[in-house]
Amino acid sequence: MDHHKAPPKKQGEYVPSKLLLPLSLGVSSSVLLHILDGQLQRHIANPHGRVPYQLHVLVVEPSIISPGNSSYDSNFEELQKTFPTHAFTRLPFHSVFEFVPDMKDLILEYAGSRFADDSSQTDAARLAAFRACVPSATSKDDLDYVLLTRLVVAFAKHAGCEAILWGDSDTRLAAKTLAGAAKGRGASLTWQVSDGMSPWGVRFEFPLRDINKSELKQYESVCSELPNIVVPDPPIPENVLTKNLSIDELMMRYVETQGAKYPGVMANVSRTANKLQPAGSDDSAGCALCGSLVGNVKGNTGITVSSQFGAGKSQSSQFCYGCSRSRPEVIS
Repeated sequence: MDHHKAPPKKQGEYVPSKLLLPLSLGVSSSVLLHILDGQLQRHIANPHGRVPYQLHVLVVEPSIISPGNSSYDSNFEELQKTFPTHAFTRLPFHSVFEFVPDMKDLILEYAGSRFADDSSQTDAARLAAFRACVPSATSKDDLDYVLLTRLVVAFAKHAGCEAILWGDSDTRLAAKTLAGAAKGRGASLTWQVSDGMSPWGVRFEFPLRDINKSELKQYESVCSELPNIVVPDPPIPENVLTKNLSIDELMMRYVETQGAKYPGVMANVSRTANKLQPAGSDDSAGCALCGSLVGNVKGNTGITVSSQFGAGKSQSSQFCYGCSRSRPEVIS
């Protein structure tokens, strides 16, 4: 496993910006890679031009999150064969402990008495045990997203990348906006769905923000390179009870079905969120887990966090409202 540590720049030497593309092997991020590769190949073919940026592709193994899709070996091999000019790194999800060293202490504080960490176990087993202590589907999805974001950001900084190019479509951004508001994470939408600086000093960019998922599927259907790379979405079971779905899953289903009928309305969801201004200031307290604002600090116009969530269920001062709501001791 090559982590591709960025070499230092020499004085006066032109070095293209390095950008990170997290690739889920889904249709959206795969189409984005194809588009960016085509752009870069045109620059490379021009003998008088400069390559504007370098692309580093990161694939995080989904085996812990989606046990049914535990091996993407053939897709990853095809990916490297199809786009040989880019750097690729493949990481297991549990490598968040390696790239974010304080994460093991954070999850202990986050889980409280519901989780007993066993340092003799492998990182994969420890992460699986931690996830198992979160009983709610919504909280588990929420936690997975936070940990994945932290891993991607930490790797981007490790590799010397200036920005992260997320492959979220307009459909995905609309679902994230609605789910984020429902989960008490409205204050973090300014960087979760909008172009700009993240709390960790790495820019987030969403190049596909004006393209919906159905349009990306049409692109894939006429692109001969992508069928052996893209992992199809699992079929949606019709007999799954709504109460067993997470808020994220519910919002994605809602946006996909309603977006087919009212594409303009769904597009306005993420565009409205994109107009929001970040709350707080540079010295505002940030959540130790997800980076969002903590409490009712000066300049924060978001939700004021109560000190208690019920009898004996107190909020830790280092977690934001969204993270505090999903802690096992709070939702149990």
